Amino acid sequence: MQSPAAGKTAEEKFQDASDWESVREMNYANTTIARVIPGGSVLDLGCGNGMLLAEIAKKGATCTGIDLSEKTAALARERGVDCRVHDLTERLPFPDNSFEHVILLDVLEHVYYPGEVLREATRVSSKYVYISTPNFVSLPARIQVLCGRVPENNKPRMGHVYWMTQAVVSGLARQAGLVLDESYNNTFWEDKPLVGSVTRALVRVWPSLFALSFVARFRKV
Repeated sequence: MQSPAAGKTAEEKFQDASDWESVREMNYANTTIARVIPGGSVLDLGCGNGMLLAEIAKKGATCTGIDLSEKTAALARERGVDCRVHDLTERLPFPDNSFEHVILLDVLEHVYYPGEVLREATRVSSKYVYISTPNFVSLPARIQVLCGRVPENNKPRMGHVYWMTQAVVSGLARQAGLVLDESYNNTFWEDKPLVGSVTRALVRVWPSLFALSFVARFRKV
């Protein structure tokens, strides 16, 4: 018997697995990157509905987006973003060093060969590559596993196919020819009185355990 997914295009499979992408929100990674990118030429790989690029464009930046889904690309264009439909697992349609800033927010954990995607992002960048991924071995995730539960970041329809840790992200960046320039990691309970100051201190010392997500700016070497 043929699988229901058989014969579907890459975009259709993507939409089946990741309907949430069409309503990409300004979460911690997005707001952080919107704050730290000063302007210039920007490429957002997996830009979703273009909300992040629309914010960065307010600084006078020249922004381009890439997304696999025509549905989300259309939403981005409605925001005035130059968004093109392209499969990120294939060679990007840009020459080397085309953009000062290249963004990969919550993308690498969704592809089977994240190293290849990151190398392409590095190729078309002239200065910086920005990466964010969930921390799949955070303290809350470890506790959930010990309790016999599936970690929250691996629930059905999240579309995660590659588990990211601090060591994995660092290794992929190094292999792509990137060096860490700045990191920005959020943690749990950080908005709570007293306990928040503790978790914020702990995430600086032990991000592999206390970070909920890794957000970093890497410099091309």
